Amino acid sequence: MAFIRENGVIISFAEYQDVVDKDQRLFESNEGLTDSSIEKFLIRATERILTKIRSTAWWKEYYLKQSGISINTVADIPAVDPDKILGRTEDFTDLCVFIAMGDFILPSIADFGNEDNAERQKMGYYVNKAEKMFSELITAGDWYDFDGDSTVESTEKTPGRYQLKRIR
Repeated sequence: MAFIRENGVIISFAEYQDVVDKDQRLFESNEGLTDSSIEKFLIRATERILTKIRSTAWWKEYYLKQSGISINTVADIPAVDPDKILGRTEDFTDLCVFIAMGDFILPSIADFGNEDNAERQKMGYYVNKAEKMFSELITAGDWYDFDGDSTVESTEKTPGRYQLKRIR
């Protein structure tokens, strides 16, 4: 459950073993799921998480409040620095696994010709789990060390709201 670093930079919130721990049977029945392929999916999931956080209204408000600067456009707001995520690291690991499973791993092995396919059912489960976990993290807003002093002080904790969008 450690964040994966490459050249001192966090590239993934989860590792291969975290995925295996969530669904051991998946790997027993799909020999093609290798350590390297799973870790590529986890890196993509981490990138997706960071992009998704950056696009929330919470991050915009949080950044503006913490930095005390004004911006011209939303594009001026910087990306989330994964090295400053100090709280709820286990939740970020779980979120990374949920996104990797629902968006990358299971779709790569699912039989889309069969509506009753177990992998298709699991995809929906993991996508829902990811959405709930993401919402929980944004709502808590207590995990980011804005000033980089290795402590998340109470002034850096900003609860947020995350609205799910209904698509018809």
